[in-house]
Amino acid sequence: MKKIEISINGNKIEVPSNYTILEAARENGYRIPTLCHDDRLKPSGACRMCVVEVEGARSLVTSCSTPVRAGMVVKTNSDRVVNSRKTTLELLWADHNYDCLTCNKAGNCDLQDLCYEHDIDPLDGPYIKYSSNHVDKTNEFYIFDEDKCILCGKCVRACSELEGVGAITFSGRGHHTHISHPFEKEMLLSDCVSCGTCVSVCPTGALMEKTNAKFRNWDIDKKVKTTCTYCGVGCQLELVVHDNKVVRIDAPADSINKGITCVKGKFGYKFIDRDDRLKMPLIRKKGKLVESSWDEAYDLIASKMTSTLENYGPDSFAALSSARCTNEENYILQKLFRGVIKTNNVDHCARL
Repeated sequence: MKKIEISINGNKIEVPSNYTILEAARENGYRIPTLCHDDRLKPSGACRMCVVEVEGARSLVTSCSTPVRAGMVVKTNSDRVVNSRKTTLELLWADHNYDCLTCNKAGNCDLQDLCYEHDIDPLDGPYIKYSSNHVDKTNEFYIFDEDKCILCGKCVRACSELEGVGAITFSGRGHHTHISHPFEKEMLLSDCVSCGTCVSVCPTGALMEKTNAKFRNWDIDKKVKTTCTYCGVGCQLELVVHDNKVVRIDAPADSINKGITCVKGKFGYKFIDRDDRLKMPLIRKKGKLVESSWDEAYDLIASKMTSTLENYGPDSFAALSSARCTNEENYILQKLFRGVIKTNNVDHCARL
């Protein structure tokens, strides 16, 4: 790609000609705050936090949606830019619910971080607070609190562009604009498939998972990368761990699944701490199933398979593989039965 020269904050740099100002700035170490931007989505410039000053432009421009051009002179942190961002944050905060002390998003909220960075006083704003007092709890896995929504549109765009579902949209005009479901009814009556992508991309606490886990984001012990076990696709997940328990599932945006999960991958993790979950192999001894070691279980399986093969032949065996295993594990299973046991009695459960 052809490169062009632009100037950012007085420094001349070379960037590909198909870049936006935001891409050029980030690649060269200049931070521009955003609320509505996501590299996986088409730029919309809705939040106005990424505005910058461009020499010759009549007004500030959104860096996420403005392409670079040769000779462009950009200021990312001028007084004019900072004042504009502060005004935007004051307007957003005036429409926001003041419950940061109890909100589970605290510590992982982009709006909270930017308000702190720009010295926004939560109790001394110049704008009148508006409250809708509308909280939609009809979805089984998450809630939508309209008073925490900043209308960045990430949920709408993610639902349409990433998932291809289009369960939600904008409705109304001006101050009455809001995220809407079909016929202004609750989420339960929409086409939502509960994938949780909207929850993952939301920069505030407007969309939050229903959970009994009580934790603060700065108390998270670790994040463990793993592969989802619900099917053979191989989606990458991050288990968010607090107090030695999984309290949330995230998906890295740079993973093979690009941060997208299905409903099972995002919300189907609470079985981990079930008291009746099998955690060790069980072997029947004297008529009762008792816990045993993995070595003992494998030895028993191998001995039973060997004796059965010797006494009854290969066709006394059949293998049923699982859609919850990876493709590699299923391949190994069929290779064991076809190559070692010498039988083609292999089947697969196509559904969970």
